[in-house]
Amino acid sequence: MTDQEVLDTFFVKEQAATRKFTIGISNPFISSEYRTQMIAELIEVNKEYMDKGLTTELVIESADTDVAGQIQQLQNLMAKGVDAILVNPSDVNGLNATLQEAVSKGIIVISVDQELNVPGVYNVGIDQKEWAKTSAKWLAEKLGGKGNIVLIEGFPGHPANVARMEGVDEVLSQYPDIKVLAKDTGKWDEATGQQVMSNFLAAYPNLDGYWTQDGMAIGALQAVIAANPAKFPVGVGEGRCQFLKLWEEVLKDRPDFETIAVANPPGVSPTGLRIAVNMLLGKQVDKSKLGGANGLSFVIPVPIVITKDNLQQGLDICKDKPDAYLLDGIMTDQEVLDTFFLK
Repeated sequence: MTDQEVLDTFFVKEQAATRKFTIGISNPFISSEYRTQMIAELIEVNKEYMDKGLTTELVIESADTDVAGQIQQLQNLMAKGVDAILVNPSDVNGLNATLQEAVSKGIIVISVDQELNVPGVYNVGIDQKEWAKTSAKWLAEKLGGKGNIVLIEGFPGHPANVARMEGVDEVLSQYPDIKVLAKDTGKWDEATGQQVMSNFLAAYPNLDGYWTQDGMAIGALQAVIAANPAKFPVGVGEGRCQFLKLWEEVLKDRPDFETIAVANPPGVSPTGLRIAVNMLLGKQVDKSKLGGANGLSFVIPVPIVITKDNLQQGLDICKDKPDAYLLDGIMTDQEVLDTFFLK
């Protein structure tokens, strides 16, 4: 018998190899522990699919850049023939034409962490507006509905910041006796947030409270500690181990100190990757489970909110984690299927 006859007669034919999918990542902001954790988790979750023979290594375009630079990132990913793009957008509208170009090429496009209203572009993330409203309501209630406060926002124009500030404004509109004395940007940076807060404390020594977000909350609390006013202004915090440990330290000298930390999970991005892989595999999205401005948003629940009542729970999570770790949640592949896809 020939070699081919032997193979045809006695050996099981090897099935044609399943095509592997390539997923691209566009990230325009790297000066952030959130983004560092996000990228690391994307690589880790993608490895699960690589080990199953479903995906290749991620194609990652990640650098501090502006809208034009992120458009170039997206063009690079399209040129490399990716099957899906996860984009953490730098602007509410600036990427729209490029994202629609990707959609027209048959690429699955998912905006992670920040919601866009672009035809054909899916969104995966928490509800940023509701996320901000949670801590803004807490602040307003702790102030008894009155007082003078300041706001420290992230980058103006970034989709998440826009949604968050809309949420804060919506809450504060219900409390006419809470006066916003000033607002400034801390650029989602701890050191900048600390400087902005120091300036506010110097300008308004009798400040009653402040609202901020992300790593700027660590800087803001550090500024308050350094200024050491007789009465600390009431402020909101961050669901990061560094902040929770700082909170614990403050309690040693000020046992009545209170704040709130609403988790902003980097895990929404690897959850988005799981969604993308299942879509590439031909699984059908249950669009009745989607929401958002364009009806294409996979809304991920906030995994945890830390107050004085469960601070120890947060500290326990942080026991084996670095200070930079953000309290997180990544949906499993089965949870993604059960929650968002047709059975």
